[in-house]
Amino acid sequence: MKPFDYVRCARIEDACAALAELDGAARILAGGTDLLLELRRPGAVAPRTLVDISRIADLGGIAARDGTVTVGPLTTHAELSRSELLRRAAGFLAAASGALGSPQIRNRGTVGGNVMNAATCADTVPPLVALGARLTLQSSRGRREVPIAEFFKQPYRTRARTDEVLVSIAFPPLPAAARSAFVKLGRRNAVSIARLSVAAVLALDPRGLIAEARIVPGAALPVWRRIVEAEDMLVGERPAEALFAAAGRRATEVMIGTAGRRWSTEYKEPVLAVLVRRALEACARSEPAVTLEASQ
Repeated sequence: MKPFDYVRCARIEDACAALAELDGAARILAGGTDLLLELRRPGAVAPRTLVDISRIADLGGIAARDGTVTVGPLTTHAELSRSELLRRAAGFLAAASGALGSPQIRNRGTVGGNVMNAATCADTVPPLVALGARLTLQSSRGRREVPIAEFFKQPYRTRARTDEVLVSIAFPPLPAAARSAFVKLGRRNAVSIARLSVAAVLALDPRGLIAEARIVPGAALPVWRRIVEAEDMLVGERPAEALFAAAGRRATEVMIGTAGRRWSTEYKEPVLAVLVRRALEACARSEPAVTLEASQ
């Protein structure tokens, strides 16, 4: 690992000032589970300075107020997975956090780091996109809000400026009638990076018909988004395996139409269809999550 300077900040304002002074020559250190691995790779370009925000108390915690759930970016995946508030308000986000990595990673890694790293395999991003989360970024110039669906440019690239710190993730809780699920496919049952994932939400009306649907795949598209083309097929219909399978096939058509055909498409095309179907079935059965092991 190449040498670098290190600055530990006690306040958000201190971090913003340090980033502004360093003018793009710094990287933010939170949990460090992605960044430190990146810096140890052969040929990695080390920043001039690491700005450590891990001790800023204002950036942690989960709270609900005035119909909004707010998650601090330093909240760890373990804290998300254990939160009773989150299980009630957005069960699939808690489930996705509990399926991420190993206990060591979940106890150290943060939701803010998962978002800002912008890896296509990020487990918490599909549920956050499905929730319509809004990100608050702060710099020495002030604060701004960005919808998470507009935040990502491409894998590993976001619309955050070099002098900005993510200070808040906020979203409305799911409606009382809604059920959510997160399905992840990896190479093994634990300590696994997602090869594909799906976050899904279904809400039924009093007649038992689908009133609302949300489907967001992970590691399938250049950037995350809801598959409204598949969602629209579901609204007004009665939950059924054949309907969910059709929505899965429509999701794969959208994936191919957006990303094109690549070497991985032969594998991802049938698998994504199955994951969408299983995620919707889990919603219909009120199961919070299904984690699957990849075939060889």
